[in-house]
Amino acid sequence: MLFWYKFFTYLFYPLSHVYLFLRKIKKKEHFLRYKEKLSQINVPRNEGFLLWFHVASVGEAMSILPLIENFEEEKNINRILITTITLSSAEVLQKKFAQNKKVVHQFLPLDIPKFTNKFLNHWSPNLSIFIDSEIWPNLIFDIKKRNIPLLLINARITKKTFLRWKFVRNFATKIFEKFDSCLVSNNETEKYLQILGAKNIKNYGNIKFAKTKFNSENKLDPVFLEKIKSRKVWCAASTHPTEEIFCAKIHMELKKTYNNILTIIIPRHIHRIELIVKELSKLNLKTALYTNFKEMSDNADILLINTYGKALKFYEISKCVFLGKSTVKSLIEDSGQNPIEPARYGCKIFHGPNVSNFKEIYEFLGSLGVANKISSFPELSQSLVEELKNEKKNNEEIIKKIENYGQSTLNNVLKEIKTYINN
Repeated sequence: MLFWYKFFTYLFYPLSHVYLFLRKIKKKEHFLRYKEKLSQINVPRNEGFLLWFHVASVGEAMSILPLIENFEEEKNINRILITTITLSSAEVLQKKFAQNKKVVHQFLPLDIPKFTNKFLNHWSPNLSIFIDSEIWPNLIFDIKKRNIPLLLINARITKKTFLRWKFVRNFATKIFEKFDSCLVSNNETEKYLQILGAKNIKNYGNIKFAKTKFNSENKLDPVFLEKIKSRKVWCAASTHPTEEIFCAKIHMELKKTYNNILTIIIPRHIHRIELIVKELSKLNLKTALYTNFKEMSDNADILLINTYGKALKFYEISKCVFLGKSTVKSLIEDSGQNPIEPARYGCKIFHGPNVSNFKEIYEFLGSLGVANKISSFPELSQSLVEELKNEKKNNEEIIKKIENYGQSTLNNVLKEIKTYINN
């Protein structure tokens, strides 16, 4: 299988430039920086110890911020490289670290030997850390050929992913045994990695429970807060197709009780914004975009968040949050969005029946009374009517438990990583 994987990636090499160019035209790649995926690098490495983190998308990028904040202060680390794949994650990280000379963001090159070799020749990392389920075979084998320590942090393998790996088990074992250490995020992943031949597996819990240091970026614009100060607010986050309409109908039901209700919807993919606006207009709802909030009317029904990296701001002002990707039947095998962030902000979380990707986290939060499964439209609307009678959050004790758990996980992960830095 390894032979055939390498063979087909070599075959793809002549097409790679065209492939990325077409994606650029479709606005799926950065207009200028897409060439980084071809290992065309314009940023110097600099001398000294280089720590490299690779994440896929926004959620994983946010999860490593507590780690980055700690390693920024380490004097024996001269450079922190963060690679991602998606446009949204790049946008979030660029904003976060634009003024930080120690941290640099790059797009990960395509998993083609010519590109992975060129990438590693340039950056020559002293320690490589992959997050979640980011597995790129050619890159992993090239890293280990150079004797670079390689860690898998916050590893997460769902049953669906495990069955795929199990189908090519020998190939999977050759990949996972290359990791010097695997820190898993849940018990299910620990079991699957053992079967797939990973070594040095440790279960410290999910790093996404760790809290980033407070900064003003998590505060909403005072002008916006003044504009909505008399409104009752609830939030629907990480919504997928059909869920925006579901939440809009919930809004219409809530309006029968609370005439001043404002529903905030944060779609998982903002390229769908125009389509969502059209769908909502059919329900005769007044919809505003967050980027134009100064023009938002006082009686707007729906506020659509059309920029990435803003969810935390709205969790802070919302007592109740509905998390998407949990009611869409077509996504049942790949369902659920991470509920940790709204939980850390003391929100009451509602979700549909399908949360396969984060089953253990939802069970943990459910045991604390934070997460609530809803099975129908009336169930959610009735629950929200009841919860919004008093918008004050009363979850200080639960928030403290979550913070303590997150800090313990963070401390253990930091300790593990530092053993490879200080060697």
